[in-house]
Amino acid sequence: MTRTTGVGRGHAPDGRSGVPPAQRLLDTATELFAAQDIREVGIDRILAEAGVAKASLYSLYGSKDALVLAYLNALDQADRKRYHSGAAALSDPVDQILLFFDLASAAAKKRRYRGCLYVNAAGAYAGTELEPVVDHRRWMHATLAGLLAQAGVVDPQECAGDLQLLYDGALVGSKVERSVAPIARARRLAADRIATRAPHAT
Repeated sequence: MTRTTGVGRGHAPDGRSGVPPAQRLLDTATELFAAQDIREVGIDRILAEAGVAKASLYSLYGSKDALVLAYLNALDQADRKRYHSGAAALSDPVDQILLFFDLASAAAKKRRYRGCLYVNAAGAYAGTELEPVVDHRRWMHATLAGLLAQAGVVDPQECAGDLQLLYDGALVGSKVERSVAPIARARRLAADRIATRAPHAT
């Protein structure tokens, strides 16, 4: 269903006429890709809801696949910014680690339990390595390993992998159960894992 008459002829929906076409396309794609399976979101629907002509899509992004990559890059940058903003208020590296789980809980509710959007995208493009997804996961692992090292945890690289696995499983559980309970449990397990590998652990 289109939002206004004229949508699809390049006219922006009400209240969005001042937003450049490239941003309208990205905003609309972000909303739709986050809420549904990427493969099920047709390009015509994106164009209709963004109020952008098809020619503009191809001149601005080149293809739907390129728009998907732009969406994932924007998602990655937004998630990093949100994390760093929250971490700046925390002085304890362990609290900064557990912040990943706290942010995941908040996002799960906001996104109506869609799970990990990066994993969803990877599933939609099975067999294809999506660079923004790989970059995001590498950033998360490196951030965890650095914080674990600050906390004095033995073998921070290996422990970072353990925590990332807990995080991944928590988001899958949250999606299936439509609850933040799996994320809360994974947070507790992560804290226990850190404690057992810290120098003061008994």
